[in-house]
Amino acid sequence: MIRTDIDFLEYVEKINERHPDFFQKEKHSPKSIILQQNKRYHHLYIIKKGITKCYLSDENGKDFIQEFLSEGMEFGELEVFSGNLSYCSIEAINHVEVYKISYIHYTALLDSDPIFNKLVIRSMAKKIGYKAPRHSFQQSYSIEANLIKIKELCPNFENIFSKNDISNYLGITLRSLNRALKNIS
Repeated sequence: MIRTDIDFLEYVEKINERHPDFFQKEKHSPKSIILQQNKRYHHLYIIKKGITKCYLSDENGKDFIQEFLSEGMEFGELEVFSGNLSYCSIEAINHVEVYKISYIHYTALLDSDPIFNKLVIRSMAKKIGYKAPRHSFQQSYSIEANLIKIKELCPNFENIFSKNDISNYLGITLRSLNRALKNIS
């Protein structure tokens, strides 16, 4: 449920020691928007500490949370490869620290550092590989079954995430979430 990539983070920290001019560190407080949907950016981010939510907002203002990202997860990388505006918004759930790297330095690392390149490809493959089974499970099983699975993956999820975030993650109404939580308690 909360995605991490510690191998990637550790490697980024090693690169940061060798090339301190490549990365900037930023801190974000809870509820701050780090990346906003449909905007152009010239940097991408790797989470050093904290939890973020990655979500899409539709034309009616309804949010759908794609995933929760934490240590070692990068965001903004798809826009590097596609040249498009940002696909999603990224918002801090708690206090978040990130490494911010320009597209220029990121692509230079992809071209010159085969280990970095492989870790990026592996990270992107894991992101893609995670989404299809999650969405399939979410569509095929009851809300209660989804909540039980979330509880298995993150036993204290109710202390970390708001009910609104959980309902947006499951693609259900807050009312349906409350009813299902009552049924499984």
